[in-house]
Amino acid sequence: MMSKPASQILRSLRRLPALLLRSACPIVGGQAVMEGIMMRHGEGYALAARHPSGDIVVERFPWFSLTRHPLLKKPFLRGFPVLLETLVNGIKALNRSAIVQGDEDETPISGPQLMLTMLLALFMAVLLFVVAPHGLSLLMQALGVGGGVEGLTFHLWDGFYKCCIFMGYIWLISFVPDIRRVFQYHGAEHKTIHAFENGGIVDVMAAAGMSRLHPRCGTTFLLFVICISIILHAVLVPALLHIYTPQNVVAKHALTIAFKLLLVIPISALAYELIRYAARLSGGPWASVLRTPGLILQRLTTAEPDKAQIEVALAALREALGEETAGREIRTADYIVRSVERP
Repeated sequence: MMSKPASQILRSLRRLPALLLRSACPIVGGQAVMEGIMMRHGEGYALAARHPSGDIVVERFPWFSLTRHPLLKKPFLRGFPVLLETLVNGIKALNRSAIVQGDEDETPISGPQLMLTMLLALFMAVLLFVVAPHGLSLLMQALGVGGGVEGLTFHLWDGFYKCCIFMGYIWLISFVPDIRRVFQYHGAEHKTIHAFENGGIVDVMAAAGMSRLHPRCGTTFLLFVICISIILHAVLVPALLHIYTPQNVVAKHALTIAFKLLLVIPISALAYELIRYAARLSGGPWASVLRTPGLILQRLTTAEPDKAQIEVALAALREALGEETAGREIRTADYIVRSVERP
């Protein structure tokens, strides 16, 4: 009879080919857009969208990057630049998907338009997730159920309202039909990436059987940002006001909000490293603690896709990878590769 250690070694050897194949799997990320999906790999990304005619149209673009310098690829320095470049490329992909749908009011976005769009998006994010929770926490102080900005209870209320606004925003937009379609494509993106990372043939059937939830999702990243911000604000804002507190009340709260905005840089850096760490964990209680909240939240930001939506995701994956498929066979429906004129 084989000893227990020997049987464990034998089982490990049997798993070795699959483990080697999985470790060699290229990292792919994506984003759902209007009637389509953007898949990014390496220095470029593919945008696949369902044209009103029914055809799948795929276009390839270079990835706009802020992390080409070796220093900005270092852990804890790359998080904020990655956040900005993801926002830039995401806006470009959304704009391009609208063009594929034949929206005559849409044109390729120019540099100044992109900058203005980014500034408006950042302004709305600051208003919703920094200024509004801060104002509501002041209201709790005025009602006598919270302390001042120097104390812990103020920041607990602030964090509570951040979470409520975030969850409420996602829940409300899920009722918009077009956004619901985007959430379905989001699910198709996750299923397709799961099928690719799982090994073997990647087709509609393989992807359909996978989970629509993925630990590397940007939704999880945003949740980590909110959780880390609650902790850092509760610790660092009182510390700042202990060192220097303006005499004017308005100036004190203006300083606090400005400091919170500055903290976005280290918060995004920590959140980025945390999500990468959580994705690398193979299992266990710690992995569950880190992954479960984000996976639960993804039940709101993803929906079960249909076969046609998975076909779009497969086309995006195939074109994003090019020849670097790690030995996997990716079976796609017919699609049209459209060349795009570069400015």
